[in-house]
Amino acid sequence: MTAARLGPGERDAALDHMAGNELDVLVVGGGIVGAGVALDAVSRGLSVGLVEARDFASGTSSRSSKLIHGGLRYLEQLDFALVREALTERGLLLGRIAPHLVRPVPFLFPLRHHWERPYVGAGVALYDALSLTSTHTRGLPAHRHLTRRGAQRIFPALRRDALVGAVRYWDAQVDDARYVVTVLRTAATYGAHLASRTQAVGFLREGEHVTGARVVDLERGREFPIRAKQVVNAAGVWTDDIQQMVGGRGQIHVRASKGVHLVVPRDRIQASSGLILRTEKSVLFVIPWGRHWIIGTTDTAWDLDKAHPAASRADIDYVLDHVNAVLKTPLTRDDVEGVYAGLRPLLSGESDETSKLSREHTVAHPVPGLVLIAGGKYTTYRVMAKDAVDAVAHGLGGGVPESVTDRLPLVGADGYAVLWNQRRALARRAGLHVSRIQHLLRRYGSLVHEVLELVAERPDLGEPLTGADDYLRAEVVYAVLCEGARHLDDVLSRRTHIAIETWDRGLAAAEEAARLMAGPLGWDNGQIAREVEYYRKRIEAERAAQEQDSDHEADAVQHGAPDIVPQAAAARL
Repeated sequence: MTAARLGPGERDAALDHMAGNELDVLVVGGGIVGAGVALDAVSRGLSVGLVEARDFASGTSSRSSKLIHGGLRYLEQLDFALVREALTERGLLLGRIAPHLVRPVPFLFPLRHHWERPYVGAGVALYDALSLTSTHTRGLPAHRHLTRRGAQRIFPALRRDALVGAVRYWDAQVDDARYVVTVLRTAATYGAHLASRTQAVGFLREGEHVTGARVVDLERGREFPIRAKQVVNAAGVWTDDIQQMVGGRGQIHVRASKGVHLVVPRDRIQASSGLILRTEKSVLFVIPWGRHWIIGTTDTAWDLDKAHPAASRADIDYVLDHVNAVLKTPLTRDDVEGVYAGLRPLLSGESDETSKLSREHTVAHPVPGLVLIAGGKYTTYRVMAKDAVDAVAHGLGGGVPESVTDRLPLVGADGYAVLWNQRRALARRAGLHVSRIQHLLRRYGSLVHEVLELVAERPDLGEPLTGADDYLRAEVVYAVLCEGARHLDDVLSRRTHIAIETWDRGLAAAEEAARLMAGPLGWDNGQIAREVEYYRKRIEAERAAQEQDSDHEADAVQHGAPDIVPQAAAARL
Protein backbone atom coordinates (compact mmCIF):
# COMPACT_ATOMS: atom_id res chain seq x y z
CA MET A 1 0.00 0.00 0.00
CA THR A 2 1.33 3.41 -1.00
CA ALA A 3 1.55 5.87 1.89
CA ALA A 4 -0.88 8.78 1.68
CA ARG A 5 0.48 12.28 1.23
CA LEU A 6 -0.46 15.23 3.42
CA GLY A 7 0.28 17.88 0.81
CA PRO A 8 -1.62 21.12 0.04
CA GLY A 9 -4.01 19.39 -2.37
CA GLU A 10 -4.77 16.62 0.09
CA ARG A 11 -5.59 19.17 2.81
CA ASP A 12 -8.08 20.95 0.54
CA ALA A 13 -9.68 17.64 -0.43
CA ALA A 14 -9.94 16.61 3.23
CA LEU A 15 -11.69 19.86 4.17
CA ASP A 16 -14.09 19.54 1.25
CA HIS A 17 -14.95 15.99 2.29
CA MET A 18 -15.46 16.91 5.94
CA ALA A 19 -17.66 19.87 4.97
CA GLY A 20 -19.88 17.75 2.74
CA ASN A 21 -20.25 14.45 4.60
CA GLU A 22 -21.27 13.30 8.07
CA LEU A 23 -18.42 11.47 9.75
CA ASP A 24 -18.55 8.71 12.31
CA VAL A 25 -15.80 10.45 14.29
CA LEU A 26 -14.35 13.95 14.28
CA VAL A 27 -11.11 14.32 16.25
CA VAL A 28 -10.17 17.78 17.54
CA GLY A 29 -6.43 17.98 18.19
CA GLY A 30 -3.47 16.92 16.07
CA GLY A 31 -0.95 15.89 18.72
CA ILE A 32 0.08 12.30 19.42
CA VAL A 33 -3.18 11.37 21.16
CA GLY A 34 -5.41 12.86 18.46
CA ALA A 35 -3.30 11.20 15.77
CA GLY A 36 -3.56 7.88 17.62
CA VAL A 37 -7.35 8.22 17.92
CA ALA A 38 -7.66 8.92 14.19
CA LEU A 39 -5.60 5.82 13.33
CA ASP A 40 -7.38 3.57 15.81
CA ALA A 41 -10.81 4.69 14.61
CA VAL A 42 -10.15 4.45 10.87
CA SER A 43 -8.48 1.05 11.27
CA ARG A 44 -11.72 -0.19 12.90
CA GLY A 45 -13.70 0.79 9.80
CA LEU A 46 -15.07 4.16 10.97
CA SER A 47 -15.12 7.30 8.82
CA VAL A 48 -12.76 9.78 10.45
CA GLY A 49 -11.83 13.43 10.22
CA LEU A 50 -9.25 15.35 12.25
CA VAL A 51 -8.66 19.09 12.62
CA GLU A 52 -5.76 20.88 14.29
CA ALA A 53 -5.71 24.63 14.93
CA ARG A 54 -1.98 24.99 14.35
CA ASP A 55 0.58 22.62 12.87
CA PHE A 56 0.43 18.92 13.63
CA ALA A 57 2.36 18.20 16.87
CA SER A 58 2.92 21.92 17.46
CA GLY A 59 2.14 21.67 21.19
CA THR A 60 3.28 19.15 23.76
CA SER A 61 3.95 16.44 21.18
CA SER A 62 6.98 18.20 19.70
CA ARG A 63 8.37 19.44 23.02
CA SER A 64 8.81 16.25 25.01
CA SER A 65 11.95 14.57 26.32
CA LYS A 66 11.74 12.44 23.17
CA LEU A 67 11.80 9.25 25.25
CA ILE A 68 9.77 6.08 24.92
CA HIS A 69 10.03 4.66 28.41
CA GLY A 70 8.22 3.02 31.26
CA GLY A 71 8.93 5.78 33.73
CA LEU A 72 11.42 4.38 36.19
CA ARG A 73 10.46 6.97 38.82
CA TYR A 74 6.86 5.73 38.86
CA LEU A 75 8.05 2.50 40.45
CA GLU A 76 9.01 4.58 43.48
CA GLN A 77 5.39 5.78 43.56
CA LEU A 78 4.30 2.10 43.42
CA ASP A 79 2.46 2.70 40.16
CA PHE A 80 3.31 -0.74 38.80
CA ALA A 81 0.36 -0.93 36.39
CA LEU A 82 1.37 2.30 34.63
CA VAL A 83 4.98 1.16 34.31
CA ARG A 84 3.99 -2.27 33.00
CA GLU A 85 1.63 -0.72 30.45
CA ALA A 86 4.26 1.74 29.25
CA LEU A 87 6.96 -0.93 28.98
CA THR A 88 4.63 -3.13 26.95
CA GLU A 89 4.03 -0.22 24.58
CA ARG A 90 7.78 0.46 24.42
CA GLY A 91 8.33 -3.10 23.22
CA LEU A 92 5.57 -2.87 20.61
CA LEU A 93 6.95 0.38 19.21
CA LEU A 94 10.52 -0.93 19.07
CA GLY A 95 9.73 -4.29 17.57
CA ARG A 96 6.60 -4.02 15.48
CA ILE A 97 4.88 -0.67 15.12
CA ALA A 98 7.76 1.73 14.42
CA PRO A 99 11.23 0.14 14.42
CA HIS A 100 12.36 2.85 11.98
CA LEU A 101 11.51 5.68 14.38
CA VAL A 102 12.01 4.23 17.88
CA ARG A 103 15.44 3.02 18.90
CA PRO A 104 17.14 1.75 22.08
CA VAL A 105 19.24 4.08 24.21
CA PRO A 106 21.32 3.18 27.30
CA PHE A 107 21.22 5.19 30.53
CA LEU A 108 23.55 5.34 33.49
CA PHE A 109 22.05 5.72 36.98
CA PRO A 110 24.89 7.00 39.23
CA LEU A 111 24.92 5.87 42.84
CA ARG A 112 26.01 8.49 45.38
CA HIS A 113 26.16 6.09 48.36
CA HIS A 114 26.89 2.39 48.65
CA TRP A 115 23.58 1.76 50.44
CA GLU A 116 21.73 2.87 47.28
CA ARG A 117 22.91 -0.10 45.23
CA PRO A 118 20.46 -2.74 46.55
CA TYR A 119 17.57 -0.22 46.48
CA VAL A 120 18.23 1.09 42.96
CA GLY A 121 19.29 -2.33 41.73
CA ALA A 122 16.02 -3.89 42.89
CA GLY A 123 14.03 -1.13 41.19
CA VAL A 124 15.84 -1.51 37.87
CA ALA A 125 15.57 -5.31 38.08
CA LEU A 126 11.81 -4.95 38.55
CA TYR A 127 11.77 -2.51 35.61
CA ASP A 128 13.43 -5.14 33.41
CA ALA A 129 11.09 -7.86 34.70
CA LEU A 130 7.96 -5.84 33.97
CA SER A 131 9.14 -5.31 30.40
CA LEU A 132 9.10 -9.08 29.88
CA THR A 133 5.46 -9.55 30.92
CA SER A 134 4.20 -9.02 27.35
CA THR A 135 4.72 -11.70 24.72
CA HIS A 136 4.68 -9.05 21.98
CA THR A 137 7.70 -7.00 23.01
CA ARG A 138 11.23 -6.81 21.72
CA GLY A 139 13.71 -7.30 24.51
CA LEU A 140 16.44 -4.83 25.40
CA PRO A 141 19.73 -5.70 27.11
CA ALA A 142 19.40 -6.41 30.81
CA HIS A 143 20.67 -3.91 33.35
CA ARG A 144 24.24 -4.13 34.66
CA HIS A 145 25.85 -3.08 37.91
CA LEU A 146 29.04 -1.06 37.46
CA THR A 147 31.88 0.00 39.70
CA ARG A 148 32.91 3.64 39.75
CA ARG A 149 35.73 2.88 37.32
CA GLY A 150 33.38 0.98 35.01
CA ALA A 151 30.87 3.81 35.07
CA GLN A 152 33.52 6.39 34.24
CA ARG A 153 34.68 4.35 31.25
CA ILE A 154 31.18 4.72 29.84
CA PHE A 155 30.69 8.30 31.04
CA PRO A 156 34.15 9.91 31.42
CA ALA A 157 32.59 13.35 31.92
CA LEU A 158 31.37 12.39 35.42
CA ARG A 159 33.24 13.75 38.41
CA ARG A 160 34.87 11.02 40.47
CA ASP A 161 33.26 12.29 43.68
CA ALA A 162 29.80 12.30 42.05
CA LEU A 163 29.37 8.52 42.32
CA VAL A 164 30.55 5.36 44.04
CA GLY A 165 29.20 3.16 41.26
CA ALA A 166 26.28 2.98 38.86
CA VAL A 167 23.58 0.86 37.27
CA ARG A 168 23.26 0.82 33.50
CA TYR A 169 19.83 0.12 31.98
CA TRP A 170 18.08 0.59 28.62
CA ASP A 171 15.09 2.55 27.39
CA ALA A 172 14.19 4.01 23.99
CA GLN A 173 13.86 7.36 22.23
CA VAL A 174 11.90 8.86 19.34
CA ASP A 175 11.70 11.98 17.20
CA ASP A 176 8.39 13.00 18.74
CA ALA A 177 7.10 15.39 16.06
CA ARG A 178 8.10 13.09 13.20
CA TYR A 179 6.36 10.20 14.90
CA VAL A 180 3.09 12.16 15.09
CA VAL A 181 3.23 12.97 11.37
CA THR A 182 3.93 9.30 10.61
CA VAL A 183 0.90 8.17 12.64
CA LEU A 184 -1.22 10.73 10.77
CA ARG A 185 0.07 9.60 7.38
CA THR A 186 -0.76 6.02 8.35
CA ALA A 187 -4.29 7.10 9.31
CA ALA A 188 -4.66 8.97 6.01
CA THR A 189 -3.42 5.90 4.14
CA TYR A 190 -6.38 3.97 5.56
CA GLY A 191 -8.85 6.74 4.71
CA ALA A 192 -8.81 9.39 7.46
CA HIS A 193 -9.31 13.03 6.40
CA LEU A 194 -6.84 15.42 8.07
CA ALA A 195 -6.42 19.19 8.11
CA SER A 196 -4.02 21.39 10.06
CA ARG A 197 -4.52 25.17 10.50
CA THR A 198 -8.21 24.43 11.00
CA GLN A 199 -9.61 25.59 14.33
CA ALA A 200 -12.73 24.28 16.05
CA VAL A 201 -14.60 27.30 17.45
CA GLY A 202 -17.75 25.67 18.81
CA PHE A 203 -19.86 22.53 18.88
CA LEU A 204 -22.94 21.69 16.82
CA ARG A 205 -25.82 20.64 19.05
CA GLU A 206 -29.16 18.89 18.67
CA GLY A 207 -30.63 19.42 22.12
CA GLU A 208 -28.15 17.93 24.56
CA HIS A 209 -26.40 15.88 21.88
CA VAL A 210 -23.15 17.08 20.26
CA THR A 211 -23.42 16.46 16.52
CA GLY A 212 -20.17 17.96 15.23
CA ALA A 213 -18.17 21.16 15.36
CA ARG A 214 -17.93 24.54 13.68
CA VAL A 215 -14.45 25.11 12.32
CA VAL A 216 -12.51 27.92 10.69
CA ASP A 217 -10.00 27.26 7.92
CA LEU A 218 -7.32 29.66 9.15
CA GLU A 219 -5.55 29.62 5.80
CA ARG A 220 -8.58 30.95 3.90
CA GLY A 221 -10.69 32.51 6.64
CA ARG A 222 -13.83 30.51 5.87
CA GLU A 223 -16.04 29.05 8.58
CA PHE A 224 -18.19 25.93 8.11
CA PRO A 225 -19.73 23.04 10.07
CA ILE A 226 -18.42 19.47 10.20
CA ARG A 227 -21.11 16.98 11.16
CA ALA A 228 -20.10 13.85 13.10
CA LYS A 229 -21.86 11.17 15.12
CA GLN A 230 -19.15 11.41 17.78
CA VAL A 231 -16.56 14.11 18.51
CA VAL A 232 -13.35 13.20 20.33
CA ASN A 233 -11.53 16.06 21.97
CA ALA A 234 -7.84 15.34 22.36
CA ALA A 235 -6.89 18.87 23.35
CA GLY A 236 -4.27 18.06 26.00
CA VAL A 237 -3.70 21.07 28.24
CA TRP A 238 -6.81 22.75 26.77
CA THR A 239 -9.12 20.00 28.07
CA ASP A 240 -10.73 22.16 30.76
CA ASP A 241 -11.41 24.92 28.22
CA ILE A 242 -13.26 22.44 26.02
CA GLN A 243 -15.42 21.25 28.88
CA GLN A 244 -16.52 24.81 29.56
CA MET A 245 -17.85 25.04 26.01
CA VAL A 246 -20.39 22.29 26.64
CA GLY A 247 -21.53 23.79 29.96
CA GLY A 248 -21.70 22.31 33.43
CA ARG A 249 -18.92 21.10 35.68
CA GLY A 250 -16.22 19.17 33.91
CA GLN A 251 -15.58 15.51 34.59
CA ILE A 252 -11.86 15.85 33.89
CA HIS A 253 -9.52 18.44 35.36
CA VAL A 254 -6.09 18.97 33.86
CA ARG A 255 -3.19 21.02 35.16
CA ALA A 256 -0.32 22.09 32.93
CA SER A 257 3.22 21.33 34.04
CA LYS A 258 6.05 23.07 32.23
CA GLY A 259 9.08 21.10 31.16
CA VAL A 260 12.16 22.89 29.83
CA HIS A 261 14.95 21.16 27.88
CA LEU A 262 18.38 22.39 26.79
CA VAL A 263 20.29 21.22 23.72
CA VAL A 264 24.10 21.24 23.78
CA PRO A 265 26.71 19.92 21.31
CA ARG A 266 27.79 16.31 21.74
CA ASP A 267 31.42 17.28 22.32
CA ARG A 268 30.55 19.22 25.48
CA ILE A 269 29.93 15.99 27.41
CA GLN A 270 32.24 13.01 26.89
CA ALA A 271 30.08 9.92 27.22
CA SER A 272 28.69 6.95 25.29
CA SER A 273 25.48 6.63 27.29
CA GLY A 274 22.63 8.75 28.55
CA LEU A 275 22.38 9.74 32.20
CA ILE A 276 19.54 9.92 34.72
CA LEU A 277 19.86 11.99 37.90
CA ARG A 278 17.58 12.41 40.87
CA THR A 279 16.55 15.97 41.73
CA GLU A 280 14.58 17.31 44.67
CA LYS A 281 11.48 17.56 42.45
CA SER A 282 11.77 14.90 39.79
CA VAL A 283 14.52 13.41 37.63
CA LEU A 284 16.93 14.95 35.15
CA PHE A 285 17.94 13.22 31.92
CA VAL A 286 21.00 13.72 29.73
CA ILE A 287 19.88 12.14 26.47
CA PRO A 288 22.03 11.45 23.39
CA TRP A 289 20.48 13.10 20.31
CA GLY A 290 22.55 12.71 17.15
CA ARG A 291 25.36 15.28 17.32
CA HIS A 292 23.80 16.80 20.44
CA TRP A 293 22.63 16.13 23.98
CA ILE A 294 19.15 16.96 25.25
CA ILE A 295 19.19 17.85 28.97
CA GLY A 296 15.99 18.16 30.99
CA THR A 297 13.57 18.56 32.36
CA THR A 298 11.92 20.94 34.81
CA ASP A 299 8.52 20.20 36.34
CA THR A 300 6.69 23.34 37.44
CA ALA A 301 3.07 24.46 37.35
CA TRP A 302 2.13 26.74 34.42
CA ASP A 303 -1.02 28.87 34.39
CA LEU A 304 -0.06 31.42 31.72
CA ASP A 305 -0.53 31.35 27.92
CA LYS A 306 -0.83 27.69 26.94
CA ALA A 307 0.01 28.36 23.31
CA HIS A 308 3.42 29.87 24.13
CA PRO A 309 5.08 28.18 27.12
CA ALA A 310 8.27 30.10 27.78
CA ALA A 311 11.60 29.08 29.26
CA SER A 312 12.98 31.67 31.68
CA ARG A 313 16.54 32.32 32.83
CA ALA A 314 15.67 30.57 36.11
CA ASP A 315 14.64 27.40 34.20
CA ILE A 316 17.88 27.32 32.24
CA ASP A 317 19.97 27.92 35.35
CA TYR A 318 18.07 25.17 37.22
CA VAL A 319 18.91 22.58 34.56
CA LEU A 320 22.53 23.71 34.27
CA ASP A 321 23.03 23.75 38.05
CA HIS A 322 21.76 20.20 38.45
CA VAL A 323 23.73 18.67 35.59
CA ASN A 324 26.89 20.60 36.54
CA ALA A 325 26.75 19.05 40.01
CA VAL A 326 28.08 15.81 38.48
CA LEU A 327 30.18 16.98 35.50
CA LYS A 328 33.96 17.43 35.56
CA THR A 329 33.70 20.35 33.13
CA PRO A 330 30.62 22.45 33.92
CA LEU A 331 28.36 23.67 31.14
CA THR A 332 27.66 27.38 30.78
CA ARG A 333 24.89 29.29 29.04
CA ASP A 334 27.33 29.77 26.14
CA ASP A 335 27.26 25.99 25.56
CA VAL A 336 23.50 25.95 25.01
CA GLU A 337 22.55 25.68 21.33
CA GLY A 338 18.81 25.41 21.80
CA VAL A 339 16.08 25.64 24.42
CA TYR A 340 12.49 24.44 24.22
CA ALA A 341 9.58 24.44 26.65
CA GLY A 342 6.49 22.23 26.60
CA LEU A 343 3.44 21.60 28.77
CA ARG A 344 2.43 18.22 30.16
CA PRO A 345 -1.32 17.66 30.62
CA LEU A 346 -1.53 16.12 34.10
CA LEU A 347 -4.72 14.90 35.71
CA SER A 348 -5.34 16.99 38.83
CA GLY A 349 -5.15 15.29 42.19
CA GLU A 350 -4.86 16.43 45.76
CA SER A 351 -1.15 17.20 45.49
CA ASP A 352 -0.04 20.78 44.95
CA GLU A 353 3.13 19.56 43.27
CA THR A 354 2.80 18.83 39.57
CA SER A 355 5.56 16.23 39.78
CA LYS A 356 3.26 14.11 41.97
CA LEU A 357 0.15 14.38 39.80
CA SER A 358 -1.00 11.32 37.87
CA ARG A 359 0.35 10.47 34.43
CA GLU A 360 -2.47 7.96 33.97
CA HIS A 361 -5.16 8.86 31.49
CA THR A 362 -8.92 8.99 31.72
CA VAL A 363 -11.81 9.04 29.25
CA ALA A 364 -15.13 10.81 29.85
CA HIS A 365 -18.44 11.22 28.02
CA PRO A 366 -19.58 14.58 29.49
CA VAL A 367 -22.53 14.90 27.11
CA PRO A 368 -23.89 12.57 24.42
CA GLY A 369 -21.78 12.74 21.29
CA LEU A 370 -18.63 14.10 22.95
CA VAL A 371 -15.69 12.06 24.23
CA LEU A 372 -12.83 13.63 26.20
CA ILE A 373 -9.44 11.96 26.59
CA ALA A 374 -6.78 13.47 28.86
CA GLY A 375 -3.69 12.68 30.91
CA GLY A 376 -1.28 9.90 30.03
CA LYS A 377 2.20 10.09 28.54
CA TYR A 378 3.62 9.93 25.03
CA THR A 379 4.65 6.28 25.37
CA THR A 380 1.08 5.12 26.09
CA TYR A 381 -0.66 7.15 23.37
CA ARG A 382 -1.86 3.99 21.59
CA VAL A 383 -3.63 2.67 24.70
CA MET A 384 -5.18 6.11 25.26
CA ALA A 385 -6.44 6.15 21.69
CA LYS A 386 -7.87 2.65 21.99
CA ASP A 387 -9.77 3.58 25.15
CA ALA A 388 -11.14 6.74 23.53
CA VAL A 389 -12.37 4.84 20.48
CA ASP A 390 -13.91 2.20 22.75
CA ALA A 391 -15.94 5.08 24.24
CA VAL A 392 -16.84 6.21 20.72
CA ALA A 393 -18.00 2.69 19.89
CA HIS A 394 -20.23 2.74 22.96
CA GLY A 395 -21.68 6.08 21.86
CA LEU A 396 -22.37 4.67 18.40
CA GLY A 397 -24.36 1.84 19.91
CA GLY A 398 -21.80 -0.93 19.50
CA GLY A 399 -20.94 -3.07 16.51
CA VAL A 400 -17.49 -1.51 16.09
CA PRO A 401 -14.60 -4.00 15.74
CA GLU A 402 -11.89 -4.24 18.37
CA SER A 403 -8.68 -2.22 18.06
CA VAL A 404 -5.96 -3.63 15.81
CA THR A 405 -3.28 -0.99 16.31
CA ASP A 406 -1.13 -3.26 18.47
CA ARG A 407 -0.31 -5.17 15.30
CA LEU A 408 -0.46 -2.35 12.75
CA PRO A 409 2.96 -1.09 11.58
CA LEU A 410 3.21 2.59 10.72
CA VAL A 411 4.09 3.64 7.19
CA GLY A 412 7.82 3.28 6.65
CA ALA A 413 8.16 0.28 8.98
CA ASP A 414 7.68 -2.52 6.44
CA GLY A 415 10.98 -3.33 4.75
CA TYR A 416 13.01 -1.02 6.98
CA ALA A 417 15.27 -3.76 8.36
CA VAL A 418 16.18 -4.95 4.86
CA LEU A 419 16.89 -1.43 3.63
CA TRP A 420 19.11 -0.80 6.67
CA ASN A 421 21.16 -3.88 5.74
CA GLN A 422 21.32 -2.62 2.14
CA ARG A 423 22.19 0.97 3.05
CA ARG A 424 25.63 0.94 1.38
CA ALA A 425 24.21 -0.27 -1.90
CA LEU A 426 21.40 2.25 -1.59
CA ALA A 427 23.97 5.01 -1.06
CA ARG A 428 25.89 3.99 -4.20
CA ARG A 429 22.75 4.01 -6.32
CA ALA A 430 21.65 7.39 -4.97
CA GLY A 431 25.11 8.96 -5.24
CA LEU A 432 25.04 9.94 -1.55
CA HIS A 433 27.34 9.14 1.35
CA VAL A 434 26.19 6.18 3.44
CA SER A 435 25.84 8.45 6.49
CA ARG A 436 23.23 10.47 4.58
CA ILE A 437 21.29 7.29 3.80
CA GLN A 438 21.44 6.23 7.46
CA HIS A 439 20.07 9.65 8.45
CA LEU A 440 17.22 9.31 5.94
CA LEU A 441 16.39 5.73 6.93
CA ARG A 442 16.13 6.72 10.61
CA ARG A 443 13.70 9.49 9.69
CA TYR A 444 11.61 7.93 6.92
CA GLY A 445 12.18 4.17 7.04
CA SER A 446 11.15 2.49 3.81
CA LEU A 447 9.61 5.79 2.63
CA VAL A 448 13.22 6.83 1.94
CA HIS A 449 12.58 5.99 -1.72
CA GLU A 450 10.13 8.89 -1.95
CA VAL A 451 12.80 11.32 -0.76
CA LEU A 452 15.41 9.85 -3.09
CA GLU A 453 13.02 10.18 -6.04
CA LEU A 454 13.01 13.93 -5.46
CA VAL A 455 16.81 13.91 -5.57
CA ALA A 456 16.81 11.88 -8.79
CA GLU A 457 14.44 14.40 -10.40
CA ARG A 458 16.35 17.43 -9.07
CA PRO A 459 19.97 16.64 -8.18
CA ASP A 460 20.34 19.99 -6.36
CA LEU A 461 17.96 18.63 -3.71
CA GLY A 462 20.66 16.10 -2.78
CA GLU A 463 22.79 18.94 -1.41
CA PRO A 464 22.75 19.85 2.31
CA LEU A 465 20.66 22.80 3.41
CA THR A 466 22.80 25.90 3.87
CA GLY A 467 23.26 26.62 7.56
CA ALA A 468 21.91 23.20 8.62
CA ASP A 469 23.99 20.60 6.82
CA ASP A 470 22.63 17.63 8.77
CA TYR A 471 19.55 17.88 6.52
CA LEU A 472 19.19 17.64 2.74
CA ARG A 473 17.33 20.24 0.68
CA ALA A 474 15.04 17.41 -0.46
CA GLU A 475 13.73 17.01 3.08
CA VAL A 476 12.30 20.53 3.03
CA VAL A 477 10.42 19.89 -0.21
CA TYR A 478 9.26 16.49 1.02
CA ALA A 479 7.91 18.05 4.22
CA VAL A 480 5.58 20.20 2.11
CA LEU A 481 4.59 17.61 -0.48
CA CYS A 482 4.02 14.68 1.85
CA GLU A 483 4.08 15.71 5.53
CA GLY A 484 1.62 18.58 5.86
CA ALA A 485 4.13 21.42 6.39
CA ARG A 486 2.41 24.73 5.58
CA HIS A 487 4.80 27.33 6.99
CA LEU A 488 8.51 27.84 7.57
CA ASP A 489 8.30 27.16 11.31
CA ASP A 490 6.64 23.81 10.58
CA VAL A 491 9.78 22.71 8.72
CA LEU A 492 12.49 24.23 10.90
CA SER A 493 10.93 23.36 14.27
CA ARG A 494 9.06 20.07 13.70
CA ARG A 495 9.70 18.26 10.38
CA THR A 496 13.35 18.91 11.20
CA HIS A 497 14.79 20.17 14.49
CA ILE A 498 17.01 22.84 12.96
CA ALA A 499 15.49 25.42 15.32
CA ILE A 500 17.11 23.76 18.36
CA GLU A 501 20.10 22.03 16.73
CA THR A 502 21.91 25.07 15.31
CA TRP A 503 23.60 27.95 17.12
CA ASP A 504 21.56 30.57 15.27
CA ARG A 505 18.29 28.64 15.80
CA GLY A 506 17.90 28.12 12.05
CA LEU A 507 18.11 31.73 10.91
CA ALA A 508 20.85 31.01 8.34
CA ALA A 509 18.74 28.25 6.80
CA ALA A 510 15.46 30.16 6.86
CA GLU A 511 15.48 31.92 3.49
CA GLU A 512 16.75 28.93 1.53
CA ALA A 513 14.18 26.68 3.20
CA ALA A 514 11.41 29.18 2.47
CA ARG A 515 12.40 29.33 -1.21
CA LEU A 516 12.33 25.53 -1.42
CA MET A 517 8.83 25.55 0.08
CA ALA A 518 7.63 28.31 -2.24
CA GLY A 519 7.22 26.12 -5.32
CA PRO A 520 4.81 23.48 -4.00
CA LEU A 521 2.95 26.06 -1.86
CA GLY A 522 2.70 28.72 -4.58
CA TRP A 523 4.40 31.49 -2.59
CA ASP A 524 5.57 34.69 -4.27
CA ASN A 525 8.59 36.70 -3.10
CA GLY A 526 6.41 38.70 -0.72
CA GLN A 527 5.18 35.58 1.05
CA ILE A 528 8.72 34.20 1.26
CA ALA A 529 9.86 37.41 2.95
CA ARG A 530 6.91 37.33 5.37
CA GLU A 531 7.62 33.73 6.36
CA VAL A 532 11.28 34.50 7.06
CA GLU A 533 10.35 37.63 9.03
CA TYR A 534 7.74 35.82 11.13
CA TYR A 535 10.28 33.11 11.91
CA ARG A 536 12.99 35.62 12.80
CA LYS A 537 10.69 37.48 15.20
CA ARG A 538 9.64 34.24 16.87
CA ILE A 539 13.27 33.27 17.48
CA GLU A 540 14.03 36.75 18.82
CA ALA A 541 11.08 36.48 21.21
CA GLU A 542 12.20 33.08 22.48
CA ARG A 543 15.73 34.33 23.09
CA ALA A 544 14.46 37.43 24.86
CA ALA A 545 12.14 35.32 27.05
CA GLN A 546 15.11 33.20 28.12
CA GLU A 547 16.79 36.30 29.54
CA GLN A 548 13.84 37.05 31.83
CA ASP A 549 14.00 36.03 35.47
CA SER A 550 10.43 34.79 35.95
CA ASP A 551 7.75 32.87 34.07
CA HIS A 552 5.49 35.92 33.96
CA GLU A 553 8.19 38.08 32.40
CA ALA A 554 9.21 35.39 29.93
CA ASP A 555 5.60 34.70 28.95
CA ALA A 556 4.94 38.39 28.34
CA VAL A 557 7.90 38.62 25.95
CA GLN A 558 7.12 35.33 24.19
CA HIS A 559 3.44 36.14 23.82
CA GLY A 560 4.33 39.47 22.23
CA ALA A 561 5.86 37.77 19.17
CA PRO A 562 3.71 37.44 16.03
CA ASP A 563 2.06 34.17 15.16
CA ILE A 564 3.76 32.32 12.36
CA VAL A 565 0.46 32.29 10.49
CA PRO A 566 -1.61 35.48 10.19
CA GLN A 567 -4.78 34.32 11.94
CA ALA A 568 -8.29 34.76 10.63
CA ALA A 569 -10.75 36.18 13.16
CA ALA A 570 -11.72 33.24 15.34
CA ALA A 571 -12.14 32.54 19.03
CA ARG A 572 -9.55 30.23 20.58
CA LEU A 573 -10.91 26.87 21.51
